[in-house]
Amino acid sequence: MAMTTPNHKSMRLDKATMTKNDTPGSEPPNPKLNRILASLPTKDYERLLPDLELVDMPLGWTMSESGDHVNYLHFPTSGIVSLIYSLEDGSSSETGLVGNEGLVGISVFMGGESMPSSTEVQNAGQAYRLSRKVMKHEFSLGGQLQHLALLFTQALIAQTSQTAVCNQHHSLDQKMCRWLLMTLDRTVSDELAITQEAIGNLLGVRRESVSQILGQFEKDHLIARGRGRITVLSRTELEKRVCECYEVVHSEYERLLPSK
Repeated sequence: MAMTTPNHKSMRLDKATMTKNDTPGSEPPNPKLNRILASLPTKDYERLLPDLELVDMPLGWTMSESGDHVNYLHFPTSGIVSLIYSLEDGSSSETGLVGNEGLVGISVFMGGESMPSSTEVQNAGQAYRLSRKVMKHEFSLGGQLQHLALLFTQALIAQTSQTAVCNQHHSLDQKMCRWLLMTLDRTVSDELAITQEAIGNLLGVRRESVSQILGQFEKDHLIARGRGRITVLSRTELEKRVCECYEVVHSEYERLLPSK
């Protein structure tokens, strides 16, 4: 199958593609690179370890479509997953980002079985997945994983709510700053591999508008642009320009979730 293109046409990977990292000489990432897994008590972590399966998250992979019955929770150790709402006319907007601070697949434990949004890999990485059956058993124990998963869900609700307000009331300049900062928070590099068209789809705006804003950012020495890449040169200046929405969400994540 072809990889997902920036207009969010879906691409699924079969089980054979979602294999463990068996590249000769490569070491699998430590599951504790995920902040939720890293915060579990030793007893809980060791109980989960045999059930954690490492999977690759290639760029553009649609992990789940709107309405899908989700069978696995994913705990990213690297990469970024976007939560995306799509409309009947084909337009779409990103409502949330998940990196190694959290998990993907909250419908597994929230009881609704599915979500109206889709999940798509924005930045390639890896994750450890846990089956629905195992997660539901863990929730029945009422332990720390349940507590952390619910705290993350509260933080995610704060993010999606603030994003909705931001999209309605703030300028594209401010929204772009927010999106860049939230993405940087979930990466280890100042360079982002993404096209202007993809950013437009995530923000729900035309590519030409994205190009105009990024062109101004480049003139102001906030970023440098390459083909399909953006390098942030001054995070400090982005923080000066961004609306209050970034700090509201950032503070809520810091309040609710384990520290890095």
